[in-house]
Amino acid sequence: MSTTTTVCAEESTEDSHHQQFSLLELILSALRKSMTSSCRFDCMDQEVISAVRHMEIGWPTNVQHITHVTFDRFHGFLGLPVEFSVEIPCKVPSASISVFGVSPESMQCSYDSRGNSIPTILMLMQERLYSHGGLKSEGIFRINPENSQEEHVRNQLNSGIVPQDIDVHCLASLIKAWFRELPSGILDGISPEQVLHCKTEEESIELIKQLKPTESALLSWAVDLMVDVVEEEELNKMNARNIAMVFAPNMTKMSDPLTALIHAVQVMNLLKTLIMETLRKRQDARSPHPYHSDSEQEYDSQQEMEESSCESADHEGQEECTRSKDEAGSFNKVKKTFLEQLDDNENAINVFRRQLEGNAGPPYGSLTVR
Repeated sequence: MSTTTTVCAEESTEDSHHQQFSLLELILSALRKSMTSSCRFDCMDQEVISAVRHMEIGWPTNVQHITHVTFDRFHGFLGLPVEFSVEIPCKVPSASISVFGVSPESMQCSYDSRGNSIPTILMLMQERLYSHGGLKSEGIFRINPENSQEEHVRNQLNSGIVPQDIDVHCLASLIKAWFRELPSGILDGISPEQVLHCKTEEESIELIKQLKPTESALLSWAVDLMVDVVEEEELNKMNARNIAMVFAPNMTKMSDPLTALIHAVQVMNLLKTLIMETLRKRQDARSPHPYHSDSEQEYDSQQEMEESSCESADHEGQEECTRSKDEAGSFNKVKKTFLEQLDDNENAINVFRRQLEGNAGPPYGSLTVR
């Protein structure tokens, strides 16, 4: 029994040693392969390095400056040749499927020349309108295009594309439609009563200051557009009143048609005032030194206003106007007398000169003093 146990123990010991030797051989084989691979890669690296060192890189030939490319973070690479350009889909102009009837805050915007944040689709339409001579087209913003063409262009505008062959009257009509279909009119922040009592230019400027920044920027953009139209009045036959008349119904929203019509007339007067004020600023910027004739016209108009106010004044006011007229009459008489005296003195000088030359008569005989 003991002999059998001893033999089994020896066999198990031999199996254990055999397993250990097998594991050791496996580890040695893995190490041998790893060392062989690293040596092979080292040899390959040495061959590549040796090949690069023996490579001769010559100077570039046939070098040409084709174009200058810049990168804009909003529009990507600018000035890139067509063969290198990548077709990138147009930016979505609005968060919705349409650019009409949505809030301006949900639209892609750009800055205009005055720093106002304006929906990009509006500025694209304005640019195409100007480039196609729309400002010089007779009846621009007044003549309505065909409905079928307008629907086709609407679908393209919703994709952010302004067609090249678009009719200027269709483009102008869509600009008005954009304002008309807004969820709320850009002048809805001002009550009809405030617009009604707004009479002067200063009151109009103060009134529009009550608008929110988005509505104020859109109104400023629209007024500048209308002023650009009025400056080409000789060609397009659209004066300040006409352009204000066609834009006014698109600036507010009212449920009652009669009330909306009455309010549109008041808005028209407000827009006309803003247009004339902007026109005057532009003219002053172009000619900072006004002519003297303009001052004389203002003086004449002031006199006419004073005369009309005297006619409508009460008894005391009429007496005051009479005294003012008497003073003005006295001033005119003094002015007339002074001018006549200058003429007489000039005549006397001429007579005195002739008498000295001819030695005839007393030199002071014809001098007149008043």
